[in-house]
Amino acid sequence: MPTTATGNFTVKMTPQTQPESVPASDSTLGRFLLDKQYSGDLEASSQGQMLSAGTQEKGSAGYVAIEKVSGTLQGRSGTFVLQHNGIMNRGNPELTIIVVPDSGTDELTGLAGIMTIARVDSKHCYNFAFTLAAIQ
Repeated sequence: MPTTATGNFTVKMTPQTQPESVPASDSTLGRFLLDKQYSGDLEASSQGQMLSAGTQEKGSAGYVAIEKVSGTLQGRSGTFVLQHNGIMNRGNPELTIIVVPDSGTDELTGLAGIMTIARVDSKHCYNFAFTLAAIQ
């Protein structure tokens, strides 16, 4: 049965220049560096990268991201990697954030889980349902 971790996070997104293969006039594609600070049951920082694509339809877009998280999860220290897949379909969001299999280290070896995020009162909040498998 999964354990749940909750808390808040802040994120800084730094735009990056596009490769030369992407025309300067194409504003639909974006690249960003991510820098996050988690608090609550997950006391950690993370760095990552995000790719995004907008469309001509208002409220429709997509993004993918990878972030490496380093810190403590309910007192257990280590690192792990989260993979994001987000879609906005005419204002209706669908977001999946999962732990990359076998990415947990140290006391987080064997970590698996799914994170959801929301904005509540102008704050980013997370809910992380996870398991820690015993590794033989």
